[in-house]
Amino acid sequence: METKELSVQQHLKKFFGFDNFKGNQEAVVKSIIGGNDTFVIMPTGGGKSLCYQLPALMQEGTAIVVSPLIALMKNQVDSIRGISENNGVAHVLNSSLTKRETDQVKSDIIDGTTKLLYVAPESLTKEENIEFLQQSTVSFFAIDEAHCISEWGHDFRPEYRNLRSIMEKIGRKPVIALTATATPKVQNDIQKNLGMENARVFKASFNRPNLYYEVRPKTKNVDRDIIKFIKGHMGKSGIIYCLSRKKVEELSQTLQVNGIKALPYHAGLDAKSRVKHQDDFLMEEVDVIVATIAFGMGIDKPDVRFIAHLDLPKSLEAYYQETGRAGRDGEPATAWMAYGLQDVIKLRQMLETSRGSEEHKRSERHKLNAMLGLCEITSCRRHALLHYFGENSPERCGNCDTCLSPVETWDGTLAAQKAFSCIYRTGQRFGVNHLIDVLRGIETDKVQQFGHQNLSTFGLGQDLDNTQWHSVFRQLVARGYLKVDMEGFGSLLLAEKCRPSLRGEESVSLRRDTREKVEKKARGKRKLAAADQPLWDALSGRRKALSEEFGVPPYIIFHDATLMEFLHHRPQTPSQLLKINGVGQSKLERYGDTFLEVIREFEAASRNDSVSEYQRDPEVFS
Repeated sequence: METKELSVQQHLKKFFGFDNFKGNQEAVVKSIIGGNDTFVIMPTGGGKSLCYQLPALMQEGTAIVVSPLIALMKNQVDSIRGISENNGVAHVLNSSLTKRETDQVKSDIIDGTTKLLYVAPESLTKEENIEFLQQSTVSFFAIDEAHCISEWGHDFRPEYRNLRSIMEKIGRKPVIALTATATPKVQNDIQKNLGMENARVFKASFNRPNLYYEVRPKTKNVDRDIIKFIKGHMGKSGIIYCLSRKKVEELSQTLQVNGIKALPYHAGLDAKSRVKHQDDFLMEEVDVIVATIAFGMGIDKPDVRFIAHLDLPKSLEAYYQETGRAGRDGEPATAWMAYGLQDVIKLRQMLETSRGSEEHKRSERHKLNAMLGLCEITSCRRHALLHYFGENSPERCGNCDTCLSPVETWDGTLAAQKAFSCIYRTGQRFGVNHLIDVLRGIETDKVQQFGHQNLSTFGLGQDLDNTQWHSVFRQLVARGYLKVDMEGFGSLLLAEKCRPSLRGEESVSLRRDTREKVEKKARGKRKLAAADQPLWDALSGRRKALSEEFGVPPYIIFHDATLMEFLHHRPQTPSQLLKINGVGQSKLERYGDTFLEVIREFEAASRNDSVSEYQRDPEVFS
C-alpha cells in the first residue's frame, strides 16, 4: 500500500474510529485531496458528510461547507467537535452569532484552527464575509444538499443559484457537490450551474437494503393505525410527516394522550420552540416528532427506526429523501405510509393552483404520477423505486410489503365502467363520496336534491362496500382514468384514457386492498439476550449521562452499533477499546475510561454472582 493511501486510512481511524471506508468514500476523499471538482450522489446514510469532513481535517486551510438549514449545520459542528480535541475545529457562521462569537470564529480561521466552516447561502452572500474569506486560506468548497440548486429538483432554493459567482469572488478552489437524490436532468443542472461540468462523478447505489417499505390504504381510523404502528416500535425514535400544520398539532396531542412521547414541528412554531423540540428529539427526551416537511433535512440522527407518512409526498425524490432519514446506522428500519384518494386530490389541487410555468407544472405532474405509481404497484416497491432513479435491481427484494405479502388483483372492468357511467350521468360535477352514495343506492339529502335516485346508475354498485368503492376510485384517479376538477371542489372528471374501457375494448385490473397487512418479520433485527440487557442498559445510561454533561446528542458520544460492539467484545484496556469500530483517538481520550469502568464493574459483578452466560469473542483482540 502506498504511503498516501495508508495516510488516508490512518486519518480515517484517527478521527472517526472506522477501520474501513464505505462504498466509494475513499475514492471521493482522494479526488478532493487531489484538487478535483467532485460530484457525489450517495443515499442518505451512505456517509456523504465524511467525504468532505475527512479531507478538510487532513488539509491546510478551511473548507467552506454550504448547507441549507441551521439545524443541519449545528448537528455537523457538534459531530466534528466530538472527534476533535479543539472545539474551534468546526464553526457555524450566521446572523445569530454575537459580535464576540463572530470574532472568535474569524480568529480560529485566521490561525488555522478551523478546518470546517458551515454557512448558509444567505450568510455567504454578505459582502463582509466575502471580503474576510478572500483573505483566508480556503481548502475547498463543499455544497451539501446540492439538489437545492436545481429548479428541477424537489427542494429548489433560489439562493443556491448564486453560489458560483460568490465562490469565484472568494477565489476559485475545488468544489465538491453532494446530494442523495438527483435524476440525470437534476445532476446536469447542478454541474452546469456550479461550473463543474468536468467534475469527477461518483454515484453510489440508491438501494437502502435495511429499509422495509410499506404502503397501506388510509382508513377513517388512521390515527388508530399509526398508534398501533408506533406501539410496535415503542421506545424507538421516529418521524411522522403530515401535510398540514393543523394535522401535526392534532396528531402530536393524540399520541401524547396515548402514552407516546411526541412533539410537533412546523414552520408556524416560533424559532425557540422549533429548536427545543428538535433538541428534545436528538437528546432522546421524546421518541417521536410529528412534522411537516420543514423538519428533517440534514438531521444527522443515525438511529431513527421509522419514518411514517400520513399524507402523500409530492414526488419519489421527496419520498426517498424523507424515508432515507431512517436507519442511517445500517440497522433495520421501516418506511410506513397511509395513502388515500383525498391525498391525490389535495396534491393535484396544490399543483394546479401553484405559481410557475406550464413546463414546471408538467414536470411536477410527472413526479406526482410516479409517486402514485409506487403506491398502487402490485410488484416489488424497492425495484420500482430504484428503477425510477435509473438503477437495475432484482425484481423481488424480500423486504417490502408487496414481496412479503403478494398483492391480489381482480378484474375491475365492470366496477370501472359503473364508476365512469355514474360520473357521466351526474354531469361530472360531484366528488367521490356523493358518487359512491349514488352507486350504492343510498338516498341522502344531496342525492334527492339533485334527483340522482332516478338515474340508471343508482344502486348499480351494491356489490361493493364503501371502502371498496373508495379503493376503486383511488386507483382510477392514480392511473389516469379519471381527473380531478381543480375549480370544482374536487369533482371527478372522465379522462380520455377511460374511453376504451368504457366501450369494453380494454379490461381494468385493480389491486385488492387487504384489511390488515400481514405483520412483517424484520430482517436482521438485533435482539439482546436476557443476560446482556443489564450491560446494554448500563452502557446506554452512561452515554445518556455524558450527552447531558457535554450538551450533545447521545449518538455524538457513540452510535448504537459501537455500544453493541462494546457489549459483544467486552474490551478491558484502552488498546482493546481502540480496536472497536467507531472509537478513534479523540473519543478514546475523552470517553474511554468511563466506558471501560462500566464494563469492568459489570464483569466483576457478574463473576461475583456467578451468573454470567457470556463468552467473550477471542478473535477481535488477537
